[in-house]
Amino acid sequence: MNTRYTEAKKIYADIGVDTEKALDTLKDVTISVHCWQGDDVTGFDSRESLSGGIQTTGNYPGKANTPEELMADIDKAFSLIPGKKKLNLHASYAIFEKGEAVGRDKIEPKHFKKWVDFAKERNMGIDFNPTFFSHPMVKDNLTLSSPDEEVRNYWVEHGKACLRISEYFANETGIPCVMNIWIPDGYKDIPADRLSPRARFKKSLDEILSIPYDKEKVYVTLESKVFGIGLESYTVGSAEFCLSYSDYKGITPLMDNGHYHPTEVVSDKISSLLLFNEKIALHVTRGVRWDSDHVVLFDDETKEIAKEIVAHDALDRVFIATDYFDASINRISAWVTGVRNVQKALLAAMLRPDALLKKLQDESRTTELMVLSEDLKTAPLGDIWEEFLARENVSKNYIADILEYEESVLKNRI
Repeated sequence: MNTRYTEAKKIYADIGVDTEKALDTLKDVTISVHCWQGDDVTGFDSRESLSGGIQTTGNYPGKANTPEELMADIDKAFSLIPGKKKLNLHASYAIFEKGEAVGRDKIEPKHFKKWVDFAKERNMGIDFNPTFFSHPMVKDNLTLSSPDEEVRNYWVEHGKACLRISEYFANETGIPCVMNIWIPDGYKDIPADRLSPRARFKKSLDEILSIPYDKEKVYVTLESKVFGIGLESYTVGSAEFCLSYSDYKGITPLMDNGHYHPTEVVSDKISSLLLFNEKIALHVTRGVRWDSDHVVLFDDETKEIAKEIVAHDALDRVFIATDYFDASINRISAWVTGVRNVQKALLAAMLRPDALLKKLQDESRTTELMVLSEDLKTAPLGDIWEEFLARENVSKNYIADILEYEESVLKNRI
């Protein structure tokens, strides 16, 4: 135990915070890490360009082009990230045998066996996402809400296939799978009819969820969005729709903090959802002016999100996943930096004397509440964080390791 940690431990003890408890808690918090940072959301099953209101910018060298390259990059990133991880896959990362051509409506567990083997060898679970974008069967920016029954049925079958695959993941890894549904459906300009697309979306979701699945092994979540590029005026899966449907069907609501209006914050929504849901789910990202999925920073909103989870003793009720992608910087550094910042925010939340802060609020001692809250901003969090990294056997300074991997591996890719 280093001297700086010992001194910091005492500083926190003086305000009633047990740093050992915080470190023990943090090491058991699982973060579900998105695979799509490694290849700019390209996937392996389609040659379609990225669509659905999603865009990556930049052309930094070393993008993963094959399952083997992506797995190697994930391994490298995970070796530099402390704590427990899960792998978060999109359906577009199915791995087919040479010459095999399978539509997304026909994918099966066998197309993800290599990912299961990868996860089991590393003692981690897998979360899953149907991929309703970047595909020829996305017609006029519509999938599950399409008025074309052929298109709508295709994507319903895709959703059902993904539900079966999610249960396969849970059975194989022994860890429950979170299956998140998000669709890009919407219109660039003002629609003539807002109700019918949402009615079709509801019908499609009902059909997907009509197949039997083990609700203790698979948690289905539904994610909303405000808009995307080319979908500026109307999004079928709005926040109101997704929250209402989650409540109606008894599934888990998922909030992505880049999917709301600029003046809305997810941190303020967490307590409300916790009052009415057994579980909730988060995609932690960083929106800049619009839903841009920037690498997560140790910023105010990330810290506030973590504070809401920890202060309400909800770590076992919130599924925490990351969702961002940046093609303008080293992709492995983006992974490591973003996930570490989520963990750092959780640690900062665990180092708050929540009982005392709540007491001051309830007793209207707001002057003292402000002073203590401000003092916490300069408390020696960094020394506790470095102790956590040391106990997890990962280095604080990871950039040299990443740049060496870039020189020896990434720059040799075509």
